[in-house]
Formats: sequence, structure tokens, C-alpha cells
Amino acid sequence: MTSFVRANGQSVACTVIQAGPCVVTQVKTVETDGYEAVQLGFGEKKVKRTTKPLLGHFKKANTTPKRKLVEFKGFEKPLALGDTISVADLFAEGDLVDAVGTSKGKGFQGVVKRHRFSGVGESTHGQHNRQRHPGSVGACSFPSRVFKGLRMAGRMGNARVKIQNLEVLKVMPEANLLVITGSIPGAKDSFVLIEK
Repeated sequence: MTSFVRANGQSVACTVIQAGPCVVTQVKTVETDGYEAVQLGFGEKKVKRTTKPLLGHFKKANTTPKRKLVEFKGFEKPLALGDTISVADLFAEGDLVDAVGTSKGKGFQGVVKRHRFSGVGESTHGQHNRQRHPGSVGACSFPSRVFKGLRMAGRMGNARVKIQNLEVLKVMPEANLLVITGSIPGAKDSFVLIEK
């Protein structure tokens, strides 16, 4: 993350995203696939690390192998196989976009960090080593089980996260960069979908 200063002098926390160039690797139609969509490829990939079926897929589009393939529906203008899309073609300053990514994995965490429990807390009533434990989780002889969905310790993070209504502060078409407000899910150099 970094900061961006608006024209009125306000400093805004923002994130810089490389969002292109993207190549149209497949155009899906109702006749052939049953629905309309456009598949875009992003990032360069070595030929020796690409499977032969994917090499044929990229050869049809007359492009080099791509690291990430994503489908999008509802493009405003018709696109042909092999077309290149840049940041300036899709985004303008002031647009509101959604960022979809995979959040950072934090491993197995307890209830205090995972669900913001306060823990048992008090050191009285015989407590000496259970300050961050969940406390009682079961029921009595009826129903004599733990209910489904009870918040417990477990794996945290590494999930699909969507952050909505982020403002596009600046578009840099020469470097295919987008500057958007706030933070986005995922680690550095991870893939993020930007949706209008």
C-alpha cells in the first residue's frame, strides 16, 4: 500500500495494481458454449512449464502462454480472439470497482484471534492457564452434542474475499497500472480480479 494526495490536499491510503495488458484467449458464444463470455489471459509463462493442450489453446489466439486465465461476462464492446485490452480501455478515474482475491493464510488459530473472543479472561475461579480458551462448548444431557457451526479454533485466512466499491484514483496507461483506494485481499504479487 501507499498514499495518494487528492487535488484538495487530502491524503488517501491506496493500492497500486498492475492490470494489463490482457489478451483475449477465447470468446465463448451461446451456439458453441451455451453462454456468452470472454476469457482473458494475463502474465507471461514459460513454454516448457505449459501443458500441450494449453499451448494449443494459446496458439489459436496467436499469443504466448499466460499465467492466469479468467472469464468475464457482459463486455460492452465485442472482442475478437487475440485482441489486447489495456487499462485505459476499461477504467477511468472516479470509477467504482470491486477487488476479488485470496486472503493471506494464517494457519491454525485459536478463538481469540480467529473469532475475536475475549477468552475466559479472569484469573479467579481456579483459572491459571486458560485465559485464551473458548470456555464451555457442549450442552447438558440434552441434546448432548455440540451444535453445528459453533465458532471454534481452526484454519484462518486463505479464503476468497471480495471488497466492494473501491474508487479508482488514477489510471496510468503507459505502465498498465491502476491506483485504487484502500487495501485489497492477498499477499504481494498475488492475482486479483478487478470488476466494474
